[in-house]
Amino acid sequence: MKSKMLLTLAALLVVAGLTTVRLVNANLGPVQAGGGPSSSAFKVLEPIRHGNLTVFPVVAPKSYATNEFLTLDEGLRSGEVVVTEYGNVSGLLRRRSPPAMQRDIAEVNRLVLINNAKRPLLLLAGEIVTGGKQDRVIGKDRIVPSESDPVDLGVFCVEPGRWVASSDHFGASGTTYASGTAGGGGVSSGTLMAQPSVRAKAMGDKDQNQVWAEVRKQQQSMTVEVAAGASAVNADEIRSTSSYARVMENKDVKEKVDEVAQPIEQNYQSLIKQLRDRKAVGVVVAVNGRIIWSDVFASAELLERYWPKLVRSYASEAVVTRAKGGEASLAQAEAFLGEMEGRRETIESEPGIYRHTEINGDGFKAFALTSLLPKTGFDLHVAKMAE
Repeated sequence: MKSKMLLTLAALLVVAGLTTVRLVNANLGPVQAGGGPSSSAFKVLEPIRHGNLTVFPVVAPKSYATNEFLTLDEGLRSGEVVVTEYGNVSGLLRRRSPPAMQRDIAEVNRLVLINNAKRPLLLLAGEIVTGGKQDRVIGKDRIVPSESDPVDLGVFCVEPGRWVASSDHFGASGTTYASGTAGGGGVSSGTLMAQPSVRAKAMGDKDQNQVWAEVRKQQQSMTVEVAAGASAVNADEIRSTSSYARVMENKDVKEKVDEVAQPIEQNYQSLIKQLRDRKAVGVVVAVNGRIIWSDVFASAELLERYWPKLVRSYASEAVVTRAKGGEASLAQAEAFLGEMEGRRETIESEPGIYRHTEINGDGFKAFALTSLLPKTGFDLHVAKMAE
């Protein structure tokens, strides 16, 4: 009976068509899923530098309408998006009678999300939700349709050491940051975005042990960078917690990250105002002279909504990466963004909702999320990591 019940739940939670996966061994051209601009259409601009962090703005010849997409931060703040442990589904199903549930079957790598909003929800790999039995990081970009039934999320724990519920549902962290210019300014709270090294383990390696190992490594590095100048109380807090989110929310850690993030953000916001008509849609990121990452969106508006937490994630990487290096050049940034030919492509699709494409190439992995909703058919987000 219990086995049958779990199978019934799985059938409810797994969206039809989601498991369609195709592997192709081929030399692939630039990412152009759904008619979005290929990487060759992007232009990389002169960099913004502060300390060992360099950000190259990226502009595109075309920008797409993305106002209808809800972000995780917006959904959690309004209460329209609910994230809870696997097993706490009772009462969330909207079109079916909920099965009797056991509340003790939570799993490290599974969460359940329901989108009650009338807008589709965009989730980005690397976003961290706090609460439940452990803080988790989302492992893959995806779209959750409006007014959805519960969706089974693949996640990774970023809090190795707690398995006791702090709350029934997950929410945003205690992090506050200046709102993007698209939102008219001001200060808001939201989820953290994991720094690139942690995002890479979740998105690329998809291995919980490697995510835990990277979290511990970055926590230790941040402790070394910050604890010496921190108050005794804050230093002890940094050393004692197993929560990646709580380390990043520590007062002294925030100040250290802000030293790098705020000048970049202020310069970028000023630049965005000048470049909005040129359709600035993303960035290429370098730390210590090495290109490590790029995030490119379907519109300048969507980039601006994510920018405050993205820049802090890049700055966190810069704080704990102190190896000496030169300065990344514009030509290197252009080459990194332009190279999308890979040896293997993995496609996962939820028909009529989204397509997720992973490209494995020489020294990089790239990920494209394509919206298949009505009146879309374009790439919402393309992320690329250096290996």
